[in-house]
Amino acid sequence: MSPATSPAAAPQAPDRATGRERRYDIDLLRVLCTAAVVLVHASAEFIDAGHRTTGILGDTAGRFAVPAFFAMAGWAALSGAPVRDEARLLARLGRILRPMALWTALYLLASYVSGGNRDPAGEEAVRALFGSVEAAFHLWYLYAYVPLLLLLGVVVLVVRGRALPRRSAVLLAALAVAPALLGDVTTLTGWAPPGWAWSVPLSSVVYAVAGAALLAAPRRGPRALWAAAAAVALVVLAVYQLTVRHPAAYGSAAVAAVTFAVLGTVAGVRVPERARPLLARLSDASFGTYLVHLVFVTLLAGPAAGHLPAGPWAPVALAVTTVAAAALSFAVSLLWGRLGWRAWLG
Repeated sequence: MSPATSPAAAPQAPDRATGRERRYDIDLLRVLCTAAVVLVHASAEFIDAGHRTTGILGDTAGRFAVPAFFAMAGWAALSGAPVRDEARLLARLGRILRPMALWTALYLLASYVSGGNRDPAGEEAVRALFGSVEAAFHLWYLYAYVPLLLLLGVVVLVVRGRALPRRSAVLLAALAVAPALLGDVTTLTGWAPPGWAWSVPLSSVVYAVAGAALLAAPRRGPRALWAAAAAVALVVLAVYQLTVRHPAAYGSAAVAAVTFAVLGTVAGVRVPERARPLLARLSDASFGTYLVHLVFVTLLAGPAAGHLPAGPWAPVALAVTTVAAAALSFAVSLLWGRLGWRAWLG
């Protein structure tokens, strides 16, 4: 798989074997969603500091990002860059799991050094093997993304190759039976293992399949109509989060409406030639940005929100700290990419 077909939501270095034309609209969507994740986590800092309305509105503006990542994962796995053999599927998983493991260890170490761990570091490390931990809470997405990628990859290999990829199938089966097995362990021994998070909700599978269909469709209708639908859906989601439930579940109708409207708005957009090289570099750096951004959100958005008095300046402060955190995160990811460290740092 060439850079032209790098998985839009896939937090891994692309295979570089085919010569397909690069989807710059997918690159744009990938960068947009990465920045939106930064906005969501910066908004959480403002909510924690008492700026509820500003934080919820910021969260609303970025809540489409995670479902859109699942949609782009589906497009990559089913249409844009489907794996051709089991070895490539396992290699693709490895390009996710290595940086995931390293950054989990780094966040746990930073939490331990700063005194942020309420539980012993060893317990937190063991818990991280089963599911996301507080020090690296934003990595919860990968605990669902990996099983999704594995599931879609196995389906593609079975359908196209008409043969069962044995190692991948065994791994998928192990992930499927693990929750019940851990429950049995508790019943038999009395030991309660940490909660199991290596699973993918049905809503995420639907986002992946439906998103793949939308992103691969040759015709999607008037872009202005999609944009209008996105604006209306965002207003509805904002009202819902302010009055009914925050945070809105990613599988909720309001979030789904925003997500698919955004996908329809961005998909197929023509990126100017002069902007394509920079956009491609930012897209390649998106996974690293996602992994590191929590550092800058904590350093910038947290203190800004905590020292800001009540008043009209909260939205401005949220916008400034989000842009700064996103810019710094992309910058350091681009830097270690140039140094050849992306295989380990994302």
